[in-house]
Amino acid sequence: MAVVSLKEIVDAAFDERYGVPAINIVNDLSLEAVLAGAVEARSPLIVQTSVKTVKAYGSKVLFGMWKTMTEGIEVPVALHLDHCPERDVITDCLEQGWNSVLFDASTMPVEENQRQTVEVVAEARRYGAHVEGEIESITGVEDGIGSDTESHRQSLETAVRFIETTGVDVFAPAIGNAHGVYSARPDLDFERVTQLVDATRTPIALHGGSGLADDQFADLIARGCAKVNISTQLKITFMQSNLRFLRETAEPTDKWDPPSLFRAVRQDLVDMTGALARKFGSAGKAS
Repeated sequence: MAVVSLKEIVDAAFDERYGVPAINIVNDLSLEAVLAGAVEARSPLIVQTSVKTVKAYGSKVLFGMWKTMTEGIEVPVALHLDHCPERDVITDCLEQGWNSVLFDASTMPVEENQRQTVEVVAEARRYGAHVEGEIESITGVEDGIGSDTESHRQSLETAVRFIETTGVDVFAPAIGNAHGVYSARPDLDFERVTQLVDATRTPIALHGGSGLADDQFADLIARGCAKVNISTQLKITFMQSNLRFLRETAEPTDKWDPPSLFRAVRQDLVDMTGALARKFGSAGKAS
């Protein structure tokens, strides 16, 4: 239990065909809440930090929060740097203690992406850390990274060559998924996940998980999506919880007690995490 490698978490999920919530936190309250939700659900958890959040807090402060809050934790957890195109930020986080990174070089030509990802994998291995890779930008802007224009989808052969050459531990394909809020049910390329898994036996990361239908989650997880990214859903839950509490407090009572606000928001995030673990099949897997 406690802090373990990303590979340990995703390999178990891949073998047993369940998904592990990989949740982007935004501050100390959200970090503590998703950890508490995972413990309550007896679920493994991948905590993700965006480059924006790392820069806002500083890697040393953010990792200090992580280290303190995970001391003695009773479920397997890993700390992952999400969508990072900046090599210096990757180095900084690995030096601090992150045990997983997504090197996002998807805007580069595949050959250059592949060359640099090989270097990032070698760097991560020196710290005992693991790497997620991608060769196509996932549609949508998340924390200032990405584009709303759908990128060209590479061939299966190109993706397989990238995975095998770089040695990435998790691969994030573009399958019609998108960051942010879906305006309609997305048309997903389920078969591409099966083809990648059959060809490489590599766990797949599902990006743009917020807002997918339950049947879509179930299908993709059964095919090998062992890591399920959730960012927008946490942000919406966090903001709406704050807004709801403040509205309910302002009008009838006009009492302003920040700890009460924090408790309410925390509980909503704990409940969200537990619901995701049950939906993805990871609840109880840490027992």
